[in-house]
Amino acid sequence: MRPLTDEESRMVFEKMYKFVGKSIKTIVDDPANPHLLRVHRQKVYYIREEICKRAGNVARDHLVALGTNIGKFTHAGNFRLTIGALDLLAKYAKNKIWVKPTSEMSYMYGNNVLKSGLGRITEATPAYTGVVIYTMADVPIGFGVTARSTQECRKLEPSAVVAFNQADVGLYLRSEDTM
Repeated sequence: MRPLTDEESRMVFEKMYKFVGKSIKTIVDDPANPHLLRVHRQKVYYIREEICKRAGNVARDHLVALGTNIGKFTHAGNFRLTIGALDLLAKYAKNKIWVKPTSEMSYMYGNNVLKSGLGRITEATPAYTGVVIYTMADVPIGFGVTARSTQECRKLEPSAVVAFNQADVGLYLRSEDTM
């Protein structure tokens, strides 16, 4: 495991900033519970500092994973958040969408959030910003990007897309062989 380079750090923080806003500082710089971001085999892990120090005794080729996998770098060099980042994003999310119980399964099968399945949305959410998707019981089930702002959502027809799906908890079942 190695620390992120400056360019890698910039890409990771820019992606996370879309979801958590200014709360991004507390993700890594929490004095009560310090965490680090580390890269291992193109995957980015969120690790407690004390565990990271202890992992220094393990050889790199014997290390499979450590901490929470929050994303990965693609072959093209871009950064993508994975479903492992859901708990972290849900804790600090600034924009949220709640889906109706009738649309939960559709979303967890990888579909986008439609206006007909929209239960609630955070006020003043702009278009093309990161949102965490919740059930009406406040259980986070995924995250994505809004297709429309809050004001535009009020005027849409029921079949219009409100949020694009980036990752959902159903991904664990759909791709359990590769995770």
